Amino acid sequence: MLAGGIWDDRAVRTYDLDTANARIAEIRPLLVALRADRALVAEEKAALAALEGRPDDLAAVGERDRREAAIRDAVERMERAVRSLTEWSVALRDIESGLIDLPALVNGIPVWLCWRLGEGTIGWWHAADEGFAGRKPIAELPMGSGGRLS
Repeated sequence: MLAGGIWDDRAVRTYDLDTANARIAEIRPLLVALRADRALVAEEKAALAALEGRPDDLAAVGERDRREAAIRDAVERMERAVRSLTEWSVALRDIESGLIDLPALVNGIPVWLCWRLGEGTIGWWHAADEGFAGRKPIAELPMGSGGRLS
């Protein structure tokens, strides 16, 4: 499993660049929805807090029930999205920016293919023990002679 930026390559799927870019087509709408649901939960929680001063108001009780149901539904959708990412061995780094990492191996060395919402195809990578600040262009992958990305 994914653990602290390093993984056991027998337990985690690794991607080549083409497969990772194909997966992005599936990931993009999940991340957009995840971000929207996160915002919805925050809005609904703020609205619920505003209703706390009206515990006996029947209209407020109904509104509270609707808002709590909306939160539950959004959280369930978020959990499904995160489950899908986990099943695909995709590491969700930040919901707001839609930042993810996909595991890959370069000459047997674990690296992350790094992507976030708003970017086209995957154009960045970083070492397994580095984060976003260590992103480098894909062209700088240390392929070496006869090396391969898998």
